[in-house]
Amino acid sequence: MGKRLDKLLIAVSMVFVLGIVACLYLFPEGSQNVANRIFGAMTDMFGSLTLIFAFGGILLLMLVSFSKYGRIKLGEGEPEYSTFKWVSMMICCGLGSATVYWAFIEWAYYIGTPGLGIQAGSQPAFEMSVPYTMFHWGISAWTLYALAGIPIAYHFHVRKNRGLSLSGIISSITGLKQDGVICRIVDVLFIFICFGGLSITLGVSVPLVTEIFCSVVGITPSFIINLLIIVVLSVIYSFSSYIGLKKGMAKISDWNIKLVIIFCIGVVVCGPTLFIISNTTQSIGLMFQNFIHMSLFTDSIGKSGFPEAWTIFYWLYWITYAPFTGIFIAKVSKGRSIRSVVANTLISGSAGCFGFFGILGSLSLNRQLTGSVDMVGMLGAGQGNQSIVQVLRTLPAGPVFMVIFCIITLLFLATTLDGAAFTMATTSTVGLKNDEEPHPMLRLFWCIMLSLVPLTMILINADLNTIKTCAIITAVPIIFIMLVMLVGWLRWMSADYRGVTSEELEKELMRKD
Repeated sequence: MGKRLDKLLIAVSMVFVLGIVACLYLFPEGSQNVANRIFGAMTDMFGSLTLIFAFGGILLLMLVSFSKYGRIKLGEGEPEYSTFKWVSMMICCGLGSATVYWAFIEWAYYIGTPGLGIQAGSQPAFEMSVPYTMFHWGISAWTLYALAGIPIAYHFHVRKNRGLSLSGIISSITGLKQDGVICRIVDVLFIFICFGGLSITLGVSVPLVTEIFCSVVGITPSFIINLLIIVVLSVIYSFSSYIGLKKGMAKISDWNIKLVIIFCIGVVVCGPTLFIISNTTQSIGLMFQNFIHMSLFTDSIGKSGFPEAWTIFYWLYWITYAPFTGIFIAKVSKGRSIRSVVANTLISGSAGCFGFFGILGSLSLNRQLTGSVDMVGMLGAGQGNQSIVQVLRTLPAGPVFMVIFCIITLLFLATTLDGAAFTMATTSTVGLKNDEEPHPMLRLFWCIMLSLVPLTMILINADLNTIKTCAIITAVPIIFIMLVMLVGWLRWMSADYRGVTSEELEKELMRKD
């Protein structure tokens, strides 16, 4: 099949990741301080660049989508997955269980530290809290994913270049050797940011599931419960990864999104229905009304630190996820047009987040306003997980909602880790062809590693925020890698279709079906 295991990349990546974990264990405070200083310096130096990159990416994708180049089909034949399954897989891979956690509580942080120069604790602070969560998890986040995914898809499906990896596309664009030093560094960075981003996802989500599960059955949360949940989760996503995308992740993603829809409908019906509908509607309006301001808000006069702590942080966080989500989007988008990929990532993905964050955020905001649950106070006391439990308990049949919530969170985790394991396996497979998938045992290996590293960190009581900060620091060089990818992609399209009219392109694409 022409597939060869990249043992050197796997060995170097694991040594690098385990070295970081060892530093966190041996020098926890020093590691945290160094990581924070570097992160602070980078957000100061590259903060505006990050904001411009994300906002400019939206304009670029819209321009390409509405031009004749939007008609380009990424590979021959019909799409492999239905649109619902395709979008479900992208959402489950790109967002994961962190979505469930932050949908309930993120708005509460913006009451005391609002953006756009709004006074803390004021009515505008409450009104803009849910819109800001929609903004941070919506169009710009999906834009960053598409900016990575579409160039990789063009490289793999249209140009037919081998290698479904960052180094593969960089090599094809620049002429650098894929086994050279620079491309090796690119792939090691990719493996590291996968571990960094997913370690913190597990570190946040597993204790939340433990808290809710123990609240339902009436036992005290403990490390053993965390361990059991990680074991169950590992079995689910390892089996899903082993049997492949079509039989595993596609079905789990499909079930999970349908369960999320049922959960949200139940919250609207059983919760404060009119308030949820009204506030979600208003929040979408306020988000779009202030979109450009929020996208380019640097607070250069007020110096509140909000852009660095939230918007710039989030964009860098999404960029750490962009390479592996982009590779996954490229793989599952065969047979789709560029316009379709742009529309379904930016519109479908964002619309799902707007609804999800609007419904759950409005529910918990209502509980704050009515005095049922002091979300802001509990967050200030470090009781974020407990605050979510309290909000769910205010619903009729609260334990039922809590059980469904746990299932959704676990399935989100499983699909995110499954997608990450798949992309890490493609990266560590040399010369992967268009019609090939990485070996099941290699996917299983990365599944095991993605479980063991965060579990080891929890066991040694290492600071998960440090490895998250380290991973986000690597997002700055990833921006420049993505810029190279985008320039190469635009040049490829211009060279391949410069003399082709929209009508001719449409006829050519029809013949490919």
